[in-house]
Amino acid sequence: MRCAVGCGHLQRGADLGYGVDSVRGNAEHPTNRGLACQRGVSETADPDARFLTRPLVRRDDELVPTTWDVALGEVAERMREARAETPDAVGVLGSGQQTNEAAYALGKAARGVLGTRYYDANTTLCMASAVKAYYDAFGSDAPPCSYEDIPKAESHVVWGANPAVAHPVLFRWVTDSAAEGTLVVVDPVETESAAQADVHVQPDPGGDLPLARAVLAHVVETGRVDDEFVREHTRRFDDLRDSLPAVADAADAAGVTVADVEVLAETLDAKTLLYWGMGVNQSTRGTATAGALVDLCLATGNLGEGSGPFSLTGQANSMGTRVCSSKGGWPGMRDFGDAAARADVAETWGVPEERLPADAGPGPVGIMDAIGDPVEVLWTVATNPVAGLPDAERATEKLDDVFLVVQDAFHSETVEYADVVLPAATWGESEGTTTNMERAVSRVRAVTDTPSGVRTDVDLIAAVANSVERGVIDRHPEPEALFEEMAALTEGTPADLSGLSYERLDEQGAVRWPAPDAETSVDYRYRDGDGWAFETTDGKAWFSLGGASEGGLPEPTTEEYPLTLTTGREADGYNTGVRSRGGETAVPTVRVNPADASDGDSVYVETRRGSAAAVVSTDSAVPEGVAWLSIHHPATNRLTLPEVDPRSEEPNYKQCAARVVPRVEEASEATVSAAEEAGD
Repeated sequence: MRCAVGCGHLQRGADLGYGVDSVRGNAEHPTNRGLACQRGVSETADPDARFLTRPLVRRDDELVPTTWDVALGEVAERMREARAETPDAVGVLGSGQQTNEAAYALGKAARGVLGTRYYDANTTLCMASAVKAYYDAFGSDAPPCSYEDIPKAESHVVWGANPAVAHPVLFRWVTDSAAEGTLVVVDPVETESAAQADVHVQPDPGGDLPLARAVLAHVVETGRVDDEFVREHTRRFDDLRDSLPAVADAADAAGVTVADVEVLAETLDAKTLLYWGMGVNQSTRGTATAGALVDLCLATGNLGEGSGPFSLTGQANSMGTRVCSSKGGWPGMRDFGDAAARADVAETWGVPEERLPADAGPGPVGIMDAIGDPVEVLWTVATNPVAGLPDAERATEKLDDVFLVVQDAFHSETVEYADVVLPAATWGESEGTTTNMERAVSRVRAVTDTPSGVRTDVDLIAAVANSVERGVIDRHPEPEALFEEMAALTEGTPADLSGLSYERLDEQGAVRWPAPDAETSVDYRYRDGDGWAFETTDGKAWFSLGGASEGGLPEPTTEEYPLTLTTGREADGYNTGVRSRGGETAVPTVRVNPADASDGDSVYVETRRGSAAAVVSTDSAVPEGVAWLSIHHPATNRLTLPEVDPRSEEPNYKQCAARVVPRVEEASEATVSAAEEAGD
């Protein structure tokens, strides 16, 4: 699986040497039944990237090859020295690219061996706002629905996501179902998904929250509320209703017409799946907006077979990282403040309970802010913060003030700043499991050996942990043993994996949690016979109340910066592009409306944080006043905002003020100086 759809692949190892020879969709896998997108196939069989094949250490400001003993010895020495001052002197950044077993082991190392609160994963950069919204509404993370509901839905609303590009296999299921129903796409840009929709609603960038509240206000005004469901199975609706704005005012704030609001309200009259993605989550108002979308489902009774809120996850194992890595909660999504959970985890790991940090920590942006005080050592695993964090230039400068350990399979931008590099195995070379966006756990198998200079994530995590303190993690842990330990820790929790085993997954292909016994796999969550039993304190779903108090956008346009910069995915691109652009350093393409620039112009895209050279591609799909850049290019996040949602710690990637200015490559330094003196 190469994204969170979780498609099963059949892989064939190379006959000679190392590597994966061929990849195709697995017709027997219950998730995709043989379907596969080109990105998933090509990135596994032939990733367009530079592999890391030997450990490296920095000498005289250059990375040079070394032995494993030297590399791990330097990591151990620096971590032990830092930890002796305070456990929080070591920061750890994990990834949704790890298996469940590796994510669990990394959390055990970070929380149980190091004892640091400065630990998180790049999944917070894309899914944390949806996570908070699910907890607020249902008392537990993850969508209540599953892929089984897609063909049963009568309407599909895709909000702030472009699954035609990001999740093409899933989008095929959506369009197949919508052929007999309705597909509405909500996005400022006419994306590939919007081009296939029956209706495209175009709010202004950042206008999602007022639009969602306008739709709910219209639902209330026009008598579309499912009164019985709301009365019997929810709470706080009256408070929410009293806080709703006037429909016309909210529509105007969103940049849409009242007719657009009416279309969305009418769509929700049918059995509807409401999907959303990074366009909603990656905002200082992300939690409130995701909560408002859940509110729409609750108010209209869109919960149950063929309906419900369905966040679309990007990375292959974002869900598994949330369930088992101890980054935002203990395994099984147990709260950090739960005394019984802390005691259970400490006993299972064999560590003093007081070593476990008291809270989940400040998120990836906060970890970077803490470099220098207290973080002195930073360990990154399968993530690329130099390209992936917002305001990336500032984040990169922080890396000069820390001892940086990079564990990765490929030579990313972050490798260039490392003090020690630990080469890791990738897909096709590792054993374990992953969890897709609909909660289905699947097996991952190795089909090739690895070169002598490469080790698996699990093996490397164990080596680092044991170099700091022996015995908490086995020196050479078996993935299956880690899975069994992790699954046992989730017993009785909302994300119960205790009924899963490698044997069961081998037999069934994929099993959705909660799976509390060897037979159960839950398709639709929270059902209690014909009724509902949510994981909240009173067993009811709670409406959100945050939308009314949310402030405005963190960086509106001005006369000096008249464009709104937004970011999105390209077809066959992947995350920061390390696997899909082959180290390409050519300037990115900035898409703008023909009214805002001329096609082919060489320009700088500038924000208050930095500037990136680009070439203009005029595109009427992009509205006037908007500039669009790919998330896969390393220059993009030099421009984006570091402000985060106050509840989820997720950054505001999707909206900031920008301008486009001409770029004259041929100008000499003297010419530029003379022009500046002349005021030109």
